[in-house]
Amino acid sequence: MADEKTEFMRVENIRAEALGEPGHRTFRILVDGDAGSAMMWLEKEQLFQLAVAINQLHSSLPELDRSRPISEGAERLGGRLEFKVGRLVLGHDGSRERLIIDAHDAESDEEEQEPTVRIWAERQQLARFAADSLELCAAGRPLCPLCGSPMDPEGHTCPRSNGHALQHISDL
Repeated sequence: MADEKTEFMRVENIRAEALGEPGHRTFRILVDGDAGSAMMWLEKEQLFQLAVAINQLHSSLPELDRSRPISEGAERLGGRLEFKVGRLVLGHDGSRERLIIDAHDAESDEEEQEPTVRIWAERQQLARFAADSLELCAAGRPLCPLCGSPMDPEGHTCPRSNGHALQHISDL
């Protein structure tokens, strides 16, 4: 469990990664900024839903004020924080024109209101992050055309065929 609370006021880089083969991938978000760096492990569905929420929030916000300066990168301080994400919260600060991601440690107390990591990122940064994350999530196993479940390379016993037909990726 991550004991410290870290706030990234200026984000240099935020990206999602998938490690492993499709069907056995592990997902994480990597953040580098003024507070050091963080590695947050999460489920594919959490990453997908975060990316969808970012896109929805981003499209509902008014156009950016282009006269405001874009923040500069900051020197890296501190070390690396690593934890498994239990809960994600997305927000917006209109006065700073930034989106906020609060990530809560899976092992922290449910009643605890303080996030383990708070990320203040520019809208353009999170729009790119969301697009890349959706692409990463879509790069997994193909879905069965009958039931929508992921198909393994060695085949998939589809419940819609009552388990009598083994669907193969090559059959698509």
